[in-house]
Amino acid sequence: QVHLVELGGGSVLPGGSLRLSCAASGFTLADYAIGWFRQAPGKEREGVSCIGGNDGRTYYADSVRGRFTVSMDNPKNTVYLQMNSLKPEDTAVYYCAAVRSLFCTIALAKVYDHWGQGTQVTVYS
Repeated sequence: QVHLVELGGGSVLPGGSLRLSCAASGFTLADYAIGWFRQAPGKEREGVSCIGGNDGRTYYADSVRGRFTVSMDNPKNTVYLQMNSLKPEDTAVYYCAAVRSLFCTIALAKVYDHWGQGTQVTVYS
């Protein structure tokens, strides 16, 4: 059974950093694409970043490119999202999601069929 657990959320001042982790069980990361999405109160879910498990190719939303880095630790079956230079507009619940695919996308959340429970990230304004 596919299961995803996000950890690492918290509250930081602007300019601070957090690292989110997405621990996967029930499947092998190499066969899946992992996406990171976020949803702020009153806003639609937004794709942040993704990584292809097969080739490690990464994609980023324009709003986070250069500040966020997604990475994968295959032996630990865990995906990370390192978030630096955080801004108040990064405040949201962050979710990781998985889909059995060689390619990842952040444009369509609905293609992902497994989701974690989410973790809150708050950047004080």
